[in-house]
Amino acid sequence: MNTGMKGIDSQPTDTDRAEMSTPAGMAVLDPSGEERASGARGRPGKGDPGCATASPGDGRAKIRRVSIVIPVYNEVNAIADMVERIGVAISNHKNARYEIIVVNDGSTDGTADAARKAGARVVDHPYNIGNGGAVKTGIRYARGDLVVLMDGDGQHQPEFIPELVDSLEMYHMVVGARTLAGQASLPRAFANWIYNRFATYITGFPIRDLTSGFRAIRVDVLRRFLYLLPNTFSYPTTITLATLRAGYSVRYLGIRTRQRLGRSKLKPFEDGARFLMILMKIATLFAPLRIFLPLAVIIFSTGIGYYLYTFLSDHRFTNMGLLLIVLSFLMFSLGLISEQIAQLRYDRSEG
Repeated sequence: MNTGMKGIDSQPTDTDRAEMSTPAGMAVLDPSGEERASGARGRPGKGDPGCATASPGDGRAKIRRVSIVIPVYNEVNAIADMVERIGVAISNHKNARYEIIVVNDGSTDGTADAARKAGARVVDHPYNIGNGGAVKTGIRYARGDLVVLMDGDGQHQPEFIPELVDSLEMYHMVVGARTLAGQASLPRAFANWIYNRFATYITGFPIRDLTSGFRAIRVDVLRRFLYLLPNTFSYPTTITLATLRAGYSVRYLGIRTRQRLGRSKLKPFEDGARFLMILMKIATLFAPLRIFLPLAVIIFSTGIGYYLYTFLSDHRFTNMGLLLIVLSFLMFSLGLISEQIAQLRYDRSEG
């Protein structure tokens, strides 16, 4: 089925670890910059010439290479329509060449076949690894300079892809921010509100939608933090905090969403508790003093308050008051050391 997609050329290598298919008739660019039909299969090498870039002064804009990565698990009812809608949305986007990569995360319902028939390249996992694990696989196989991440359950509207991509001319990452009406339920909306407020405090940047899986990001920025991404649903949190902490620019673009097809794979209590732990871990990884300093202040204030209470009631200074005050200084010192370690890690990664 012809989806109107504009593809990216590649050269197959011997390091292929998963099967990928490119439907015949898809337009791709060869090294000379001319479009040709492609039936190529395989993962691109590092020397892939990709899309042609206009020479200075010829009046043509730079052609952007865009990889759309969609992780799926048992989404046979949604994925074909999703791929076709993406093809329509990107068909008239000027100065961009697209590829659609569907990462089949061990589906058992024919999702992979439906995606292939719709015109996507498919990477198969032998078993279910996790939503974040599927995203990481798609990023490793992406041949574009820009990456668009989106869910395969039909919620995200492909019509916003061109605007996300165009915004990357100025920003390093652009996130599709859902409205209250776009949330799956009121309890989840409330939980996301708490997560957004906490992330805003950690980063010092107004976070509108911390958990949105619909975003576009420059691939060189994304691959810097690939090793940090978890295999679970909380990969958007890690990307957001890592990008902001590293000093990259982020834009939030308001989007509309549709009702998802099928049932959600999230487990409210199990995944909620895991997400909270990951959020705390990422917070202490990127901005530890933002966590340890308030704790130190709270413990110190408690120690002073307890000292005043015992002094006024018993006219003495107890060991518990002293313990709390000493513990507050230890907490502050631990945060200061953690902050220095985090900074050293960034210095090395930039070097």
